[in-house]
Amino acid sequence: MAQSVIVLGAGMVGVSTALHLRQRGWDVVLVDRRAPGEGASFGNAGLIQREAVFPHPFPRSVSEIARIARNRSVDAVYHADALPGLAYPLLRYWWNSAPERYEAMARAYAQLIVTCLDEHMAVARQAGSTELLRPIGWMRLFSTEAQLDAARREAEAAHREHNVGYRVLDGDALAEAEPHLLVRRAGAVHWTDPYSVSDPHALTTSYARLFEGEGGRFATGDAATLARAGSGWRVMTQDGPMEAAQAVVALGAAAGDVTRRFGYAPPLFGKRGYHLHYGMKGNAVLNHPFIDEASGFCLVPMRAGIRLTTGAEFARPDAPETPIQMERAEPVARSLLPLEESVEQKPWMGVRPCTPDMLPVIGRIPGQDGLWGAFGHAHQGLTLGPTTGRLLAEMIGGQTPFIDPNPYRAERFA
Repeated sequence: MAQSVIVLGAGMVGVSTALHLRQRGWDVVLVDRRAPGEGASFGNAGLIQREAVFPHPFPRSVSEIARIARNRSVDAVYHADALPGLAYPLLRYWWNSAPERYEAMARAYAQLIVTCLDEHMAVARQAGSTELLRPIGWMRLFSTEAQLDAARREAEAAHREHNVGYRVLDGDALAEAEPHLLVRRAGAVHWTDPYSVSDPHALTTSYARLFEGEGGRFATGDAATLARAGSGWRVMTQDGPMEAAQAVVALGAAAGDVTRRFGYAPPLFGKRGYHLHYGMKGNAVLNHPFIDEASGFCLVPMRAGIRLTTGAEFARPDAPETPIQMERAEPVARSLLPLEESVEQKPWMGVRPCTPDMLPVIGRIPGQDGLWGAFGHAHQGLTLGPTTGRLLAEMIGGQTPFIDPNPYRAERFA
């Protein structure tokens, strides 16, 4: 039992953590109520975002806050009854987004992001799933020259500070790159480094198969049953109780529900998101994922069709799914691309786990020997799964971490 671990949560972060631990000789059981990759890792824009070196700050301008407060936008929707519970984490998010604090957090965030392509490719090669990682990047489209110029300056800063690859397209070059786009735009920034994943669920499950192929075990169970077992940990599964010396909480937005029982209550908050797939009319194609700045959602070519992913919905954890964002986004999406009917009957919904300082929790849970956290990756769980898995596995094993883990320590919310 000395070198044994229970990993709770079989999304991209949990699967990657379990795999890295197993490859370092640990006896690992991966536990989830659902099969690997069926949580938030299932529904996303499918981007390994090497360009995302600057985390998204809370809006600072009065006009932008007022726009969101009207609750009529496509990119952000809130339920009024959720606001009391969100007040503290969102206020901290706003406070941390002040320029003098944001700069340090952005440096720590970029330290993780710059590793993502190499870490994913290393695992994908072993898993035999490199064909899912398409090196086509993604585009952000702009309606005005002023917007395009501002985006160019941001891209130049990302390139200068973190060697991020990009190219700027004018309106003609954009039309040539995406001939079936139905609108004329001033241009686009094409982030050239990111991988576009053709099937995020398939990528996560390929990593899970690699984990099991190397001797790891998957068990269906409920993380809420996690309890102390002597000096170690126990969780109940359909295969009976599983015990290990160490436990990792990699449960995304639900992580706080488990850690709170052991005295650690980080101010996590969730951003709900939806997706739906569509066919394209005739011989129309979409060559690159893109976000139209005027619209605020992503359209991505995937195996299942064109995936429309919505922005953020703020709701109580127990609130029923709502069609508001998809109802607002779909007609706009149809004005951008010649879409056919949706492939599925209803949208998929998942929750992105966010922290007020924009950084994930990666490290030991305070006051609990042998309990570790790997959660709070917001929009970048898919991007940072293998990076987080490697970093945490090195920490648990007492190795020198390949990057400095201090900015992500759980104690900052203790």
